[in-house]
Amino acid sequence: MRNLITRSISGFVYVTLFLFAILYDAKSYIALTSVFAVICIWEFSKIIKSKNIIPYLLFGGMLYFFIHPIEGYSSTTSLTVTIIGSLVLIYLLFSLKKIKEETIFQRLFLQLIYLTLPFYFLISIPFIFGEYQPEIVICTLIFIWVNDSFAYLVGKNFGKTKLFESVSPKKTIEGFIGGLVFSLIAAFIISKQYENSNINLLDWMIIGSILSIFGTIGDLIESKFKRQANIKDSGNIMPGHGGLLDRLDSLFFAAPFVYLYLYFII
Repeated sequence: MRNLITRSISGFVYVTLFLFAILYDAKSYIALTSVFAVICIWEFSKIIKSKNIIPYLLFGGMLYFFIHPIEGYSSTTSLTVTIIGSLVLIYLLFSLKKIKEETIFQRLFLQLIYLTLPFYFLISIPFIFGEYQPEIVICTLIFIWVNDSFAYLVGKNFGKTKLFESVSPKKTIEGFIGGLVFSLIAAFIISKQYENSNINLLDWMIIGSILSIFGTIGDLIESKFKRQANIKDSGNIMPGHGGLLDRLDSLFFAAPFVYLYLYFII
């Protein structure tokens, strides 16, 4: 009972802080998400036993150029590198091959493509149409939370077929389908709330599907990293939940794919 209360309070503080930063203004969103990124890089660095400061410097440099953009700069190259890197991690996940992290270059590569670049695109999402639109990132969070919640509820009550037992024994195919279905329902509701936005019902449904599918994969990839390190949680910064990386793994991994759709399709 005490753990449930602790978990609820910790989760409430996290959600409230995140939503306040998003809604207050663009600067508070960038600032808080950047703090989250640094904490996640730190937690991940402990998992792969890296003490390299380069990922922090790279993220700081990318953040600086995001706030002070260079004329003519395009994010296409960074996005291409990020997507390719994410696809490599997906391949290593489903091929059951070990994600190598023995050398300094391997660890730096993982820190760059798994965290530094994805967080850059998470920060970029609400600015994709030229001005800060907080509803885009709020809806992104809603999709993640709906998917996670209903994947858990459906999986717990109806789940029988393991999704990826070697990495995450509790996840089931039924739970995954339940999360996806309720994400699509959320997309329908969201489309009615934002009828005058640049994003229509079909777009919201595709975005919801992207977040459900790649968010789940992101969670599985983090679970694989933790299994390789033989640890349960990425940290203890959130009592009852574990580390911040444990809470954000779905969000930042799916963010570049959402950005890809928003940038090239809409």
